[in-house]
Formats: sequence, structure tokens, C-alpha cells
Amino acid sequence: MLAFTLTAFLELMDHGIVSWDLISLSFIKQIAGYVNQPMVDVSILQRSLAILESMVLNSHSLYHRVAQEITVGQLIGHLQVIYQMLQSLAPPSVEENKLFDFFFFYFCYVLFCVSIFDITIGFAPNLALFQHVIRGNRPIKAEMAHQLYVLQVLTFNLLEERMMTKMDPNDQAQRDIIFELRRIAFDGENDPTGTEKRKAMYTKDYKMLGFTNHVNPAMDFTQTPPGMLALDNMLYLAKVHQDTYIRIVLENSSREDKHECPFGRCAIELTRMLCEILQVGELPNEGCNDYHPMFFTHDRAWEEFFCVCIQLLNKTWKEMRATAEDFNKVMQVVREQITRALAMKPSSLDQLKNKLRGLNYSEILRLRQSERMSQDDFQSPPIIELRERIQPEILELIKQQRLNRLCEGSCFRKLGNRRRQEKFWFCRLSLNHKVLHYGDLDESPQGEVPFELLIPVSDIKSVVTGKDCPHMKEKSALKQNKVLELAFSVLYDPDETLNFVAPNKYEQYCIWTDGLCALLGREMGSDLTRSDLDTLISMEMKLRLLDLENITIPEAPPPVPKEPSSYNFTYNYS
Repeated sequence: MLAFTLTAFLELMDHGIVSWDLISLSFIKQIAGYVNQPMVDVSILQRSLAILESMVLNSHSLYHRVAQEITVGQLIGHLQVIYQMLQSLAPPSVEENKLFDFFFFYFCYVLFCVSIFDITIGFAPNLALFQHVIRGNRPIKAEMAHQLYVLQVLTFNLLEERMMTKMDPNDQAQRDIIFELRRIAFDGENDPTGTEKRKAMYTKDYKMLGFTNHVNPAMDFTQTPPGMLALDNMLYLAKVHQDTYIRIVLENSSREDKHECPFGRCAIELTRMLCEILQVGELPNEGCNDYHPMFFTHDRAWEEFFCVCIQLLNKTWKEMRATAEDFNKVMQVVREQITRALAMKPSSLDQLKNKLRGLNYSEILRLRQSERMSQDDFQSPPIIELRERIQPEILELIKQQRLNRLCEGSCFRKLGNRRRQEKFWFCRLSLNHKVLHYGDLDESPQGEVPFELLIPVSDIKSVVTGKDCPHMKEKSALKQNKVLELAFSVLYDPDETLNFVAPNKYEQYCIWTDGLCALLGREMGSDLTRSDLDTLISMEMKLRLLDLENITIPEAPPPVPKEPSSYNFTYNYS
């Protein structure tokens, strides 16, 4: 009966005939009393929370009154009891009851986030509960996913106040935070001489910390966003992950000036970037389910996320061998790394670190290239036809390069049973591409080459590689494992062979096998040829399409116009 009475009250108030401001304090305490009871009936709890939510949404005067009566701990306790009760139900019953867990989560969180706290907090009050919900056996359905997304957005929105707060250069308490960053990085313990006395000596340290304003680094935090939020993140890193903070600062301070990564400037810009990626300060979108489970696994998820990303930024800076002029370029790469890693929905911060390790600078370049080539424009019939026309020209270019390398010649090591003293021999193609010259080197690969023997190209039957080589069949299995991938032989009349073992794969093996196949008019099929072909075709396509940038290429050529009825429009030059 009480649940029906509360429902009737809420229905009457929703008509707007009576103002919510007329609600008495005793009525608020009575409704809050139902919520504060440890084992209240579920239907009464649901309607009581709905009434309290309507109070704080419709009346500013009731905002603080409700906040004084309801505590977060009591709400979390109800949610845990409800979730445990739902876990004991069979799946059909859960469907019939429409998953009360997300319903109660919504109302409890609205009260928690809108009406109870005005201070910035993290995910700590929800950590235990959402580890059960997100990582439980029950799948996360669309409606629950949306509520988790709403919780994520509203929790990050609690950072907005710090994000939009400028630093006051005259505020000594705020300036002390910057002094603390300098002390942790360079002093290691409290400064016995006092900060004020040594302020004039700090300019060099502030430069090593990477601040833009070396004299007064407080000015770096006057732009919003990120405002004071950037300084909060830096202080958290310095105190909680002190070894990482000191390593980053000292590592960059010991680099050359042009390659040092400015920690202060990077931390400020990174904080701004993370605010944009996670949409701090924006309202939730209806129907959006884009929540990240890892943010519910740590009570300081935002700060820990920043610590992971600042280490990523420092690593990417080194991989790109960046200078101060490359700052914006590095930030673009880091943004792409973070967004790609978040799209994989890591379930924890450790999984996020693993995803980011795989997304190094080289991998980002490869993914960009792959995505450009897979775009619709590159799959349209005109582009495919252009690629087919370009390919023979590129193959001919690669062929000429291989033959030119053969004309320069290469040194090969002789394989024998005893290798106390290695012997070498040299082979090259004649300039007219008619003859292979080869001969032994007496002393070293740099010695004089006496071309004693020759093989006419016209006598060459075939080129074999790996296990098909005669000299590989004669060697032991151990020997084959070492040189099998680098071995090739030239078979020529009358039943003779010239055996090779290249010193490396790409510089010698691929060049020579491709060049010999080109001499015989066969296809060049090495890994190096495929790589060179893709690279050169891609470059040539970009050059030819440069003038057509931002122009839609039609799928089919335009129709041929009709023949004119007469040609009287022609001009007679005579």
C-alpha cells in the first residue's frame, strides 16, 4: 500500500499543478528514511528514489535538503543487495523483471551525481559494484551499457571545474605545487634553504622540467582548458609514480637540446587532448553505449590514465626522434595511438598498456598506409585501371635496378668442410648482360678480382633455390638449417652448376635471384620485389592523383558525345 501511495503522489506531482517548492522538510526526511533503511522493500525503494530525484531536478531549494539526508554509502549498499538478489534469479525471470539492476543504478547515480556532491571525486564509490556488474557472468545489454556510459560521462564531468580554473600566479599555495614538482625531480627531499631563498636559481630547473615560461611557470596554467587539471595530473604522477616521473624528467634533461621532450608542455597539451577525447564537460548522448570498462577498475582512473599516456608520449617522441618543431606532429600520432587503443575496449589499465605497446610509431605508419590504400577511391575501377597500367613500368624499373646491381658484382663466401680460413669468390654480370664473370679472391673480399671463368647467359637453363640446390643436398642437415634460406644455384650447359650462398637476404639473396630471373625472362618473386613494387606504385599513384585531390573520381568514364550534324564550324586556314 505504501508503494502505491508513493506512486500516486509522484503521478500527481508530475502534472505540475503543485510546486515542488511546497514540499516540507518532514516529508523529505520521511522519504529519505525509506531509502536509508537497510532492508527496505524494493518497490518502496524504487518509488522513494524517483521522488527524491524529481525533487532535486525541479527545485533548487530542495537540492541541499536532500543532500543532507542521503549518503552515498547507503545507496551503494542498496545496489549491492539488489544485484545479489538478481543474480539468484533464473535468466527468464531476469528478463521478465526488466533487469532492475540498471533501473536502480540510474536513479541512485542521478541522486549521487546531481544532488549530493559538489566536489570532484573519482570512481571509488562505484568500484566494487561495477566490478560485479561489468565483469559478472551476465552479459551487458544495451540499456545497462547506456547507463554505464552516462555514469562515465558524468563522472568525468566532475573534472570540468578544475579544467576551466585558471592558475593564479599570485596564489602561493598553487605556486607551491610547482615548487614541489621541481623538488621531487631534482632535490629528492625537502630543501633545507627554503624555497623563497632559492627562487632565483629555479629558472634552469623549470627549463629542464619543460615549462614554456621558465621564469614564471605558473603562466603556463592560465589557459583553459586544461587549466589547473593539468597541474593536478602532474602532481599525481610525481607523488604516486615518483620513479617514472623522475626518469622522464632526467632522461629528457640529459638529451641534446633539439631532441629533448618538454615534460611540462607535453603534460599540459596531453591533458587538453584527453579532455577532448573523453568529452569532459559535455552532456551524455541519448542512445550512446560507448563506455570503457577500464575506467571502473581503479578509484583514480583519470589520473592513472594520464600516467599511462604521458609515458606513451615520451616513448613516441623518442621513436620519432622528434625536435621542438615536431611537437604538433607527435601529439597527432599520440592522439591516434590513444583513440585506436580505446576503440579496442581494454578491460583494465594493464590491458591498455599492452594495446599501446603494439601501437608504436612504425605500426601507426603501417596502419595509415593500409587504410589509405583500402579507401573507396583506391578500389574504384579508374584507380584500379591506372594501377594496372603503372605496374609494368614499375616492374621494368625494378628489373633495371636488379641488373645494375648484378653488373656491380658481389662477393660470396666459399663453403667447405674446414673453415679455419674463409675463402671468397666474386661474381658479376657483364655490362651488355651477355656473360656472368666469376673468379676466386685470394685474400679478402676487398682484394683484386681475377675473372678467370665465364658463363654465357644463353647457356643458363634455370635458377634453383633452397633445397633444390645441389650444394645443399651435399651438406649435413645442420649446415642446411643455417644457410638453406640464402642458397641458390645457376644450372647451365653442359650439366654444370654455379652455387651461391648469399651473406644476407635482402642485400644479396633477393637482388641476385631477382636479377637472374629477369635475365631469363621470368617473374621476379622475392619479398623485396613485392615490397618495392607496393612502395613505388603507391608513390607513383599519389603523384599522378595529386592534382585530383578532393575531387570525386567517377566510377565510369563520361559518355562520348554524339557526332555533330555537320562540320561547317571548321576553320579554313588557306
